[in-house]
Amino acid sequence: MESALFKPLAMRGLTLQNRVVVAPMCMYSSQDGLANDWHLMHLGQFLVSGNGLVFTEATAVEPRGRISPQDLGLYDDATEEALKPVLAFKQRWGNSPLGIQLGHAGRKASVGVANGAAGAPLAAEQGGWRVVGPSPLAFDEGYPVPEALGPAALVAVRQAFVASAQRAGRLGFDVAEVHAAHGYLLHQFLSPISNRRSDAYGGSVENRIRFPLEVFEAVRKAFPADRPVGVRVSATDWVEGGLTVDDIVVFGHALRELGCDFIHVSSGANVPKARIPVGPGYQVEMAARVRAETGLVTIAVGLISDPLQAETIVKTGQADMVALARGMLYDPRWTWHAAAALGQEANYAIQYRRGHPKVVGIPVPGDVRSTR
Repeated sequence: MESALFKPLAMRGLTLQNRVVVAPMCMYSSQDGLANDWHLMHLGQFLVSGNGLVFTEATAVEPRGRISPQDLGLYDDATEEALKPVLAFKQRWGNSPLGIQLGHAGRKASVGVANGAAGAPLAAEQGGWRVVGPSPLAFDEGYPVPEALGPAALVAVRQAFVASAQRAGRLGFDVAEVHAAHGYLLHQFLSPISNRRSDAYGGSVENRIRFPLEVFEAVRKAFPADRPVGVRVSATDWVEGGLTVDDIVVFGHALRELGCDFIHVSSGANVPKARIPVGPGYQVEMAARVRAETGLVTIAVGLISDPLQAETIVKTGQADMVALARGMLYDPRWTWHAAAALGQEANYAIQYRRGHPKVVGIPVPGDVRSTR
């Protein structure tokens, strides 16, 4: 039986072997923005596991754009050099393309890390720094009020995205994704909750999407033309008066006109006390609407964990790809197991082939054969 999830997908000069995406996941394991052995191990395991596409964690385009001091960056020669071993591993051993997610935390920057996750804002004596945003509105109680970005600062931030995109292209990343979700800087511009500007970048949805569009357009021009560039969005703030799917549809139409190759539909994280109805596939309906109304290649994400669930999402046209984060952390070989469950093949590292149940005589549905 033909599987929609394991059907190839072409975007520009890249053809994905299947529709399974390893979503960006912050690791909070860097120092001074530098990738290290953790990133080589973390990304390497996904790069040899037959995934359609693997993304880095959110990668800051300037030091003050990091969520925490432990965030990955790509903003100078040192951070570029530190990522080279990951790209070298992909080139020699990988069977999956690697994408980079470029982002800026804006008013949610300069926080500490607690138990492997972003924590409370850092004071200056703790290594914290001044944060920026579209408007002087703090993310939450206890967070610093950001400095509103003026005309010259907007140009500088846009140029930081450009410089990082150029570095990513030079390193050999196959895909670039502009991070405009989860309450970070570009999402802050999109949402009327965090954007109260009275200039050309605030007010109407057409104005609120203006700066994110400028950033996307600049990144698209800076990244190699034969490689895809997309955008990750939060389709709703989950509060009245916040960002809506209607806004994202408008944004999506404009992105398509600028040559956007895909849109990655998530939600939330711009309002700390929003009530989010979390459950299996809880964001898929929004992805389906964005796909139907914009015509963009769409990635759905959010508690997608079962192979049949993922297959159904793609087969019924709700999304073109599905992204997993926590599911991949729990099972880094999820794609191999999904292929077996659906009676399909997935790219299997030849070094691991002798561990496959069919090779050692344990019957499993499907047949996963080595192609490397």
